[in-house]
Amino acid sequence: MNNLRMKMTKVLSKTTMKFTNLSLRTKLAFSFIVVVVAGGLASSIIGIRLVATDVVKQAQQKVQIDLNSAWMVYNERLKDIESVIRLTSERFFLREGITLGKWDVLKRELERVRLENNLDILTLTDKSGRVLVRTKTPYTVGDDQSNDEIVGVALKDKMISKGTQIIFQEELAKEGEDLVDQAFMVFIPTPKAKPRFKDRETSGMMLKVAAPVFDEDKRLLGALYGGHLLNRDYLIVDRIKDIVYRGVKYEGKDIGTATIFQWDVRISTNVRNSEGLRAIGTRVSRDVYEKVLENGEPYIGRAYVVNADYITTYDPIRNVKGEIIGMLYVGILEAPYIDRRNELVLSFFAIAILGVILALLIVVFVTSRITKPLKHLVFATEKIAQGDLAYEVPVASGDELGNLATSFNKMTKALKSSNEEILKRSKELEKANKELRETQAQLIQTEKLSSLGRLAAGVAHELNNPLTGVMTFSHLLLRSAKDEATRKDLEIIVRETTRCKQIIKGILDFARETPPERKLCQINDVIEKTLSILEHQSLFHNIQIERNLDERIPQIWIDENQIEQVLMNIALNAAEAMNGQGGLSFSDSLNQRGDFVEVRVVDTGAGIPEENLNKIFDPFFTTKDPQKGTGLGLSVSYGIIQKHHGDILVESEVGKGTTFIIKLPVEKKGD
Repeated sequence: MNNLRMKMTKVLSKTTMKFTNLSLRTKLAFSFIVVVVAGGLASSIIGIRLVATDVVKQAQQKVQIDLNSAWMVYNERLKDIESVIRLTSERFFLREGITLGKWDVLKRELERVRLENNLDILTLTDKSGRVLVRTKTPYTVGDDQSNDEIVGVALKDKMISKGTQIIFQEELAKEGEDLVDQAFMVFIPTPKAKPRFKDRETSGMMLKVAAPVFDEDKRLLGALYGGHLLNRDYLIVDRIKDIVYRGVKYEGKDIGTATIFQWDVRISTNVRNSEGLRAIGTRVSRDVYEKVLENGEPYIGRAYVVNADYITTYDPIRNVKGEIIGMLYVGILEAPYIDRRNELVLSFFAIAILGVILALLIVVFVTSRITKPLKHLVFATEKIAQGDLAYEVPVASGDELGNLATSFNKMTKALKSSNEEILKRSKELEKANKELRETQAQLIQTEKLSSLGRLAAGVAHELNNPLTGVMTFSHLLLRSAKDEATRKDLEIIVRETTRCKQIIKGILDFARETPPERKLCQINDVIEKTLSILEHQSLFHNIQIERNLDERIPQIWIDENQIEQVLMNIALNAAEAMNGQGGLSFSDSLNQRGDFVEVRVVDTGAGIPEENLNKIFDPFFTTKDPQKGTGLGLSVSYGIIQKHHGDILVESEVGKGTTFIIKLPVEKKGD
């Protein structure tokens, strides 16, 4: 053992001696070759792994987006059924038929509605849940549906109930033997599926909606329910494929597929088996079964689907009780992404090899020009490392050393120029990034205001009508109330209802996208008009208001009332921030380019914390007491200035005050 160790030591010593005796050119060339080859191999391996991972990640992200689209299609069909049931339940013939017992009319009209809207069932019950009319099986009536999880809610809570429901064979038979046949299927043996104790499915999965039926006095008459059986119905899955994947194929196969599962069995799908038929009756793999059906979690990843590998996502389908009854699946063929990944890997590997070869050629060329150590070059390198880019290597001869010195001097000049250019470009890039962030923030704020405005308008409209009824009857009860305790309770109802109306009015004002009626105005006059109103309000009696208005400012095209509203909102917020005491100044000026008028409103209030500065223009954001504000004033102001093609900025320091800067363009009417 000791002899072997001594021999290895001698061999290593001789090798080191030989390497030390090599010429400088050989040593440099050998060292560079080792570094370049090792670096090339390492970068190739890392790059290949990154490319492969990125391709798979892109595919998974796409399939997640596709699942969202699939749910939209699924829920769209449920909403269509809901619209049909709701509108039909409100029709006159239905109320009249139940009240007068016109069963033939009801059967005829409801069957027409069912056929026109592609429904599998449409059934009418009385208020106790007893079936009065079945459109497909008109002689099967009298059974009780009050315990049905969807119909029962419509009768008990007197509201529309909808969802996905498992319908057992006995119930399907009442609605039609064709539905029993449509739902029945024998399981097809499927590789990697989890074993089950049964080998067939007799129940069906249905999109079902039930709505209460009222008479003219809003008394419950019964319930109308309808549904669409999903088993062997391909309307939803084919629409998902058409919308999301647009019928694209890869090597003869659909690139994307969609499936609806009843528990783990495919009951509606456009996945094809080896014979080209829809894979109805096949089952999901064990991995998906355990994660989605047993654990209730979405599954995203690679899965074997019938006869091919797909990048898939599965989401649980739940009934109205929240119980998992099936799954919604979308998937894209893995093959296109695998092929793309392989192409990228080969391309990357080829580029890496070419890069290594090119680097080796450069190394050989550079080392061939070096013949001996260069003291001047070392000294010059030290000077440059110290930051002296103006230092030049003295050229003392015309041989190789002189040529190298000349090249080094050129390199230092280029480095100096590049350094200056980098500093210049860095400043330009920083300025561009700042402008981009400001523009992006404005776009996000504008879109946020637009979306919330539409939502707020809808909510406010729906709340306004019932609040009007509450307020009217509260006033009537207040007039007739004789008991003092009752009067106090009613006064509270009236006061709080009035406050709700005021909040809704604010929401509607925020949501109403009224275009500005612009005309030529003098901004100084608008400011003076606003101040004349404010100075007479009690909140401003102890506030020192200053004016610093530039009389040379030109007239601008604005909606005078809307700009006055903006100034009023800012001033009122400032007064409340100062608790009615302090200083408030208004000033205006023309910017240097002369294309914007800037109005500054400065207060000496408590200031706005930094974490709230980017939220103050958000709808409904407020730090005031809920009794004092809705958080819409500055959002409305922001929208008004945006419609004037201007901008509104805020600067604030806690404990010192806040400055609002309103920028309005100086433009011609035709601009």
